[in-house]
Amino acid sequence: MPYAISLHIGLNKIDPNHYGSEYPLAGCINDAKDMLAIAKQKKYDKTDLLINEEGHSENVFRSIQAAAKKLKKNDMFFITYSGHGSFLPDNNKDETDGYDETWCLYDRMVLDDELAILWSKFKTGVKIFMISDSCHSGSVSRTFGSDESAPDPADDIRSKLIKEGPEIYKKNKKIYKYSSPSEKNMASSEKIKATVILLSGCQDNQTSLDGEKNGLFTEKLLKVYNKGKFKGNYAGFLAKILKLMPSDQTPNYSLIGKANAAFAMSKPFDK
Repeated sequence: MPYAISLHIGLNKIDPNHYGSEYPLAGCINDAKDMLAIAKQKKYDKTDLLINEEGHSENVFRSIQAAAKKLKKNDMFFITYSGHGSFLPDNNKDETDGYDETWCLYDRMVLDDELAILWSKFKTGVKIFMISDSCHSGSVSRTFGSDESAPDPADDIRSKLIKEGPEIYKKNKKIYKYSSPSEKNMASSEKIKATVILLSGCQDNQTSLDGEKNGLFTEKLLKVYNKGKFKGNYAGFLAKILKLMPSDQTPNYSLIGKANAAFAMSKPFDK
C-alpha cells in the first residue's frame, strides 16, 4: 500500500511586520481544515495542519522536505494552500510574463521557483497533488466576494489586493534566499522527477475570491467532491468545478515533472 502524507496551509492573516498589514481573510483556515478532513477520510498515514502564525516558511519548508525524504515511488504527497498570492520580478528569466508568482506565507513570500526546487527533491515516481486557492497572477491577492461579483477593495479590508510584492521584497530583500545560481530555472519540469498535478483557484490574470466559510474555489471543489461520491479523474474533476465558477475566475489544471498516466487518470485524493 502506498504511503501518503498531506500538508494543509491556511492563512486568514499574515505578519504585518513583514507585509505592512495582516490583510485579513475569512475562509482560508476552513479551507485547510476541509482539505485535512479529506486526507483523514482517505486514511493518509500522516497529516499536518499549519494555520496563521504556524504557516511560516520554516515550518512549510521543513514539512515538505521531510515528505521528500520519506516518500518513494508510488507514494503520495497532498499539499494545499489557501491564502494571499503576490508577485515579484522574475530573477532567472524562466517566466514568460516576467514575474515569479508567490504564496504569501505568514512571515514572507515564497516564490514558485522555490516550490519547484522543493518538488525536485522528491524521488522518481512520487505523486504530488497540489491545490492552491490563491491568486497565481502577477498583480492580485484573494478578494472577498460572491459568485457574481467582487466588491471594490475599499468596501472590505478582506478584498484588498496585495499589489505591493516588489516593494515588500525590496524592503526585506536580505531574508529572501531563493534560486541559487546552480538551481536557476528549476521551474522547468525536466529537473523534477516526481509528478506534480496542480489545481489552482484561477488563471494568472484573475483573482481567487474569498468567502465567509470557504474560498469560492474550495467551496465549489467540495461541492463536486460531494464527500467522496465524485467519480472520475483529475481532469474530469476540474471540468465539473469549472461549470460552477463565474466567468471571471477560471480554475486551472497543470502538470509538471514526469508524466504518470495512472496518476492523472486516478480519482482525486486517492493514495
